[in-house]
Amino acid sequence: MSQQLNTEKNTSGGIRDLRRMFGGGRSSLRQFGILFSLIAIIVLFQYLTHGLTLSSGNLINLVSQYSYILILAIGMVMVIIAGHIDLSVGSVAAFAGIVVATSMQDWHFPWPVAIVFGLVVGALIGAWQGFWVAYIGVPAFIVTLAGMLIFRGGNQLIGNANTVPVPEGFTVIGAGYLPEVGPYTGYNNLTLLLGLIVVIAVVMSEWRSRKVQRIMGSSPAPLWVSAVKVVLLSSVVVYATVLFAGGRTGTSFPVSGIILGVLVLFYAFVTKNTIFGRHIYAVGGNKLAAELSGVKSRRVNFLVMMNMSILAALAGMIFVARSVASGPQDGLSWELDAIAAVFIGGAAVSGGIGTVTGSIVGGLVMAVLNNGLQLLGVGADRVQIIKGLVLLVAVGVDVLNKSQGRPSIIGLLTRNRKTNEFPPEPPLVVPGSGTPDTARPTATLSS
Repeated sequence: MSQQLNTEKNTSGGIRDLRRMFGGGRSSLRQFGILFSLIAIIVLFQYLTHGLTLSSGNLINLVSQYSYILILAIGMVMVIIAGHIDLSVGSVAAFAGIVVATSMQDWHFPWPVAIVFGLVVGALIGAWQGFWVAYIGVPAFIVTLAGMLIFRGGNQLIGNANTVPVPEGFTVIGAGYLPEVGPYTGYNNLTLLLGLIVVIAVVMSEWRSRKVQRIMGSSPAPLWVSAVKVVLLSSVVVYATVLFAGGRTGTSFPVSGIILGVLVLFYAFVTKNTIFGRHIYAVGGNKLAAELSGVKSRRVNFLVMMNMSILAALAGMIFVARSVASGPQDGLSWELDAIAAVFIGGAAVSGGIGTVTGSIVGGLVMAVLNNGLQLLGVGADRVQIIKGLVLLVAVGVDVLNKSQGRPSIIGLLTRNRKTNEFPPEPPLVVPGSGTPDTARPTATLSS
């Protein structure tokens, strides 16, 4: 009997250790499930396309073509976590793109100045929309729906429904690659260096995580768990580095991919490790409780909306740089792709839940799906139908399972088969209150 109990205890402990490889809470397990889905889709299309999906040229094109959508997803997840939605990002991106292109062609702005000018335009648009949402109280859905119409019309008014070309120097941010430096090795040396830096960062991040856990008094996962995690992640990075570095002549890792990577690191840090990031989750999870705890919800909503428009302006400029011109059709349906990426990435419709990395993985799911179907020769009309069905099924089935008290699909992949137990989720602590958010405050009438 005791031997059986020890066996079950060891088995349970091993499963917990495997879970800790990707985090212990339900949100981490949910993201692991999304990542598993991405890997499965890549393997499927790699087989169906006879190896074209993971070819150097296709990976380089994939990053270049979808980096602007992933940038939009970064801002959109913060908007959705705060409990809002932004339907204007495609139109804002198109408007910023035409304004920047016009400033360089007609006003003779140097392209670095034009980029700064475009970001300022995005900030002003975001401040305008954030003012209506945060301080006037108009729902973000209505404000951004109006913005979608206003700035789409502004794009066509300024450009007169024509394309506006941009100078060659500006195209670097959208169509540029890491240059060739150093001795000839058959690979792009800067891309190899970039891959080495990422591997070192993976090792240092895991080492720092274990060190912090010891300092905080919690026991870290067994060393073998960290070793397996580092080896797996490093292997993926090395493989991708070789593919990007050994692409066709004149190409390497795209500059737009580097911009995306920097933004992911920055915003992941902001949402996880800053007071402002905690306030976004607090406002989206329980606005009234957050305000009672001292969170300035109006300022949070204002900054979140403004940040979204800044990132939309940046995405628009990257697209214009890659296209070498700005046109009236830029930005169409971008908001739908960004929203789909966020929800597939695990964000909650009601707000308060979501991560930057999850949204990036969700965006990659849509990007690989779209790219793989195109490689198979599937028409654009059927691609849209399939993408819509994937979004509906992925979110709908997960929500249905949770509403009926059953584990989500992702939870089924990660639960303990013997005990059907899930790792406990720590209670949400509202910033400044020091107590778990176990119940929403209720309003009372007084005479």
